[in-house]
Amino acid sequence: MSFEELLRMQSDARTRVSKKVTGGKKTAKPTKASAKQQQGKKGPLEMSAKKPVPFLRQVVPVRKKVQRDPRFDDLSGEYKPEIFMKTYSFLDGIKKQEKEMVQKQLKKCRNLEQKEKLQRLLNRMTQQEQAQKKQQKLRERELSLKKQQRELAKQGKKPFFLKKSEKRKLELAEKYAELKRSGKLESFLNKKRKRNAIKDKRHLPSHKSL
Repeated sequence: MSFEELLRMQSDARTRVSKKVTGGKKTAKPTKASAKQQQGKKGPLEMSAKKPVPFLRQVVPVRKKVQRDPRFDDLSGEYKPEIFMKTYSFLDGIKKQEKEMVQKQLKKCRNLEQKEKLQRLLNRMTQQEQAQKKQQKLRERELSLKKQQRELAKQGKKPFFLKKSEKRKLELAEKYAELKRSGKLESFLNKKRKRNAIKDKRHLPSHKSL
């Protein structure tokens, strides 16, 4: 027997043994899905070659930020002026210190342009302070009226509610009392008379129309 015949017999024997082990079935090639599964979760993300890859690819999903306005959001709670004023009462001291600093700078300043800017700033700070005091007085008046209404309700009486015109009268009465205490009532009345005189003069017929 030649050497070639021996090799042929060995190869035939190997094929017969392999067929007995596999049951005569062909071994299937691994599919694309199984290949992806073999990579595992930590493997790199495979992109299809059929579609063009975008220039800016979103690798990690980013949650979109939702902007909200705290003035109209329920999460911020209900606005209560009394609690707000108590919480931020420390700002009054800071504003007072800033006003004193501006007044000192205004006295030392020699530049006219800079002096005008400081004067405007001081006037604005004074107006803001006066407006804050006025609002505080209005809140105190409303609280006192509410207290009176609660006391009347406890006594079994009908609570009263002031109209806008009546509230305006109370404001004017308090304003006049404050001006009288500070000694500025006469100057205020003179200014008011002048303004009223100018208004009346506008309504009078001119000499040309006569």
